[in-house]
Amino acid sequence: MPVNLTAPDPADLFAVPGVEIGIAMAGVRKANRRDLTVITLAEGAAVAGVFTRNRFCAAPVQLCRKHLAAGVGVRALVINTGNANAGTGEDGLTRAYATCVALAQKLELAPEQVLPFSTGVIMETLPNDRIAAALPAALADLKADHWATAAEAIMTTDTLPKAASRKVQIGGATVTVTGISKGAGMIRPNMATMLGFVATDANIAAGLVQTLVSEAADRSFNRITIDGDTSTNDSFMLMATRQAAHDEITSLDSPEGRALREAVIAVSTQLAQAIVRDGEGATKFITVQVEGGRTEAECQQVAYAIAHSPLVKTAFYASDPNLGRILAAVGYAGIADLDQGLIELHLDDVHVATKGGRHPAYREEDGQRVMKQSEITVRVGLNRGVAQATVWTCDFSHDYVSINADYRS
Repeated sequence: MPVNLTAPDPADLFAVPGVEIGIAMAGVRKANRRDLTVITLAEGAAVAGVFTRNRFCAAPVQLCRKHLAAGVGVRALVINTGNANAGTGEDGLTRAYATCVALAQKLELAPEQVLPFSTGVIMETLPNDRIAAALPAALADLKADHWATAAEAIMTTDTLPKAASRKVQIGGATVTVTGISKGAGMIRPNMATMLGFVATDANIAAGLVQTLVSEAADRSFNRITIDGDTSTNDSFMLMATRQAAHDEITSLDSPEGRALREAVIAVSTQLAQAIVRDGEGATKFITVQVEGGRTEAECQQVAYAIAHSPLVKTAFYASDPNLGRILAAVGYAGIADLDQGLIELHLDDVHVATKGGRHPAYREEDGQRVMKQSEITVRVGLNRGVAQATVWTCDFSHDYVSINADYRS
């Protein structure tokens, strides 16, 4: 069961002027399920993205990078679930491009104006003929308010759709930011096995969109981990239709730029945290805060060491206050000159360790009380600087093994 996560109410997801979404059943892997999504963008939209750092990246990731670099103006996205089109070699690239061609022809665009995305099983041939055959149905279904349905259509092992939406006042105009994401396993920063799509009608200079999406990723999707595996298909896209009635944002450090940045990061963070809350087999949502570091990077290094540790994650699942595992993870995080005599550890309000050893007032029943909660904060103090970082993760349960053992069946 997801941890304190519910399906989004379609009424809470605001349409973004200049964006339309259509969904269809293509039978990519299973019949009678929505597995094909088309997103169209008004002319003049600016699009940028962040992709997996896995060197064995999927065909659609390679094409997305190429099409974005062409600079011809993205007007459509096509997303399939059920098949990742990864580990498919040159044939995978050919099939992904054929999908772009098929959609471009119907929309009277150049193929480079279409971005393809795939998620699902790796090393299986993409049935691009089925996708092409379903495109007319997806285009006939185009509507501005289909965000909730699209969130369902891009799911794989997710148990719930993930979506978020905000409205913000910028320069006297109402600006909308709405997004969807998918992901539940094979999740690790840079990016995760996830797809994320956020759209806004903010009138932002095209050259700033890449900067904004990169910053949003670093503050959200690159702060989550479920199992430490980095996927082949991770993609996080920001689409700005630039139709809002305010002056163009030419600096993210202006009041208008800061307002937009805050809204985009807030939506991205909600989508990223929803992925962790719906982690495969997850029963607990865990926030890992590391403070007092010399740099943010070393704080993240320690936070990820804790969040990736199978021993820590299984202890949380069992509500077993075997908290030396956390201190061990801090120690092997890779900070060569770390002074263990300065380390402080808290579980929520419980002070577990001080000056590198057990706190005199700590009682195991207090640690267990916190660990039985569905939401837990681990706070580590390094006491070597003023930097800090936060990472979100979940526990490991028996169900994680079962889900991944049965994934292809």
